[in-house]
Amino acid sequence: MKILLLGKNGQVGWELQRSLAPLGEVVACDFDSEGDLKADFSRPESLRPLVQRVRPALIVNAAAHTAVDRAETEPERARAINATAPGLLAREAAAMGALLVHYSTDYVFDGSGHAPRDEAAPTGPLNTYGRTKLEGEDLVRASGCRHLILRTSWVYAARGGNFARTMLRLAAEREALDIIADQFGAPTGAELLADVTAHAARRTLAEPALAGTYHCVAGGETHWQGYASFVVERARALGAAIKVAPQAIRPIPSSAYPTPAARPLNSRLDTRKLQAAFGLVLPDWQVGVERMLAEILQR
Repeated sequence: MKILLLGKNGQVGWELQRSLAPLGEVVACDFDSEGDLKADFSRPESLRPLVQRVRPALIVNAAAHTAVDRAETEPERARAINATAPGLLAREAAAMGALLVHYSTDYVFDGSGHAPRDEAAPTGPLNTYGRTKLEGEDLVRASGCRHLILRTSWVYAARGGNFARTMLRLAAEREALDIIADQFGAPTGAELLADVTAHAARRTLAEPALAGTYHCVAGGETHWQGYASFVVERARALGAAIKVAPQAIRPIPSSAYPTPAARPLNSRLDTRKLQAAFGLVLPDWQVGVERMLAEILQR
């Protein structure tokens, strides 16, 4: 089986190169790939000849415009990458009978309330990033292709920049940290997301009725201040040089840290549909974060 992986150099894309390899021949591309493998999502039409040349049975799209604040000042670029390009991929997948895996986000919701949202909950994005990701979802569904749309949240990996790495740097430099404590979600490792993708894609290729939209996040929940506290204390236990004291990681509301793009306060996602459909158990978020910290700090 031939697999076309797009966005190979991102956090999720890097892990997908590993997790998809047992399924078949992986043709991995990104915007900076050379020659015929270049995948420039800012020019969606340029993707068509790539897909037609590879003719994959499985397309996995891990490319996205994820700079949430910058999307407010470059909405057309965000729309091209997050909506128009996935729509084109979906139409090509439909034409050749391929399965498309596409990633979406908790940002398609408005973040109100306190309960985890399931896949049927009403959407209502608060910012350009969320609106373009929702449009991408709609275009994938409208294409009629077999698809898996996996909504996730707070993605991290040992590779590349992320919230945990930022907290480690700041905790080594400062005596106190003020961290937002009214936005709730589940930090989700790129490693977990990639492994779930490979499993779900394999099952869906064999059982097309499993196609659809699913929520895929780690178990449990926290807020950013709780996430930061966990990262700092585990790093301290692993011997990292930490300056900030445990009681000096202070909670603040979102209003104290304004950003160009509004963030949802409630990013909790209900994963029962995914777990039931594919026979999965999603580990608590602390498990993956601790593993990431060990990888970063014990190299």
